[in-house]
Amino acid sequence: MKRRTVPMSRTRPEHPDLTETTVSSQKAFEGDLLHVYQDHARLPDGKVKIREYIAHPGAVVIIPLLDNGELVLERQFRYPLHRDFYELPAGKIDSGEDPLVCAQRELLEETGYTAKSWRYLATLHPCIGYSNEKLIYYLAQELTFEGANLDDGEYLEIFTLPPAEALEWVKEGKITDNKSVSGLFWAEKILRGEWAVK
Repeated sequence: MKRRTVPMSRTRPEHPDLTETTVSSQKAFEGDLLHVYQDHARLPDGKVKIREYIAHPGAVVIIPLLDNGELVLERQFRYPLHRDFYELPAGKIDSGEDPLVCAQRELLEETGYTAKSWRYLATLHPCIGYSNEKLIYYLAQELTFEGANLDDGEYLEIFTLPPAEALEWVKEGKITDNKSVSGLFWAEKILRGEWAVK
């Protein structure tokens, strides 16, 4: 399909390259997980503007599919919003860690399952306006329960749900976590045979 460029009020036809280049960068906050930067960036027209963003190490998201066709999900309390959320298993990638190794580790630690079949699905960027975080999705199949080994301070309830019911939960607003909603819709496309898996 041919792409069309639609004229808009903010279009700058004299600057077809939209790249912004870093002039200076300052770390405004350094936490255990997140680092906040305040950069001066040069825009395509030469002006310099402040860009603030959160540096994140990246994470994996696992879509664990049991032999009976059900998904393995989690219920977890999320402190920033002070409530429980229903989610797909996921976890932060450690420095230098291979994403697939991270996914295998997180699935076992959080749910107690291992998987014989691992397939990469996609890399998505959940918050491009203020963070460089990336989410790497894997489909895990041929699961075997080994026993969970949660990280210190981590409390989860693990349960299973048919994919159709999980999508109903999305529709009803019971599942609102963005990474999980994306993963569930991806899983639906795969299970219907509409999207091939590498």
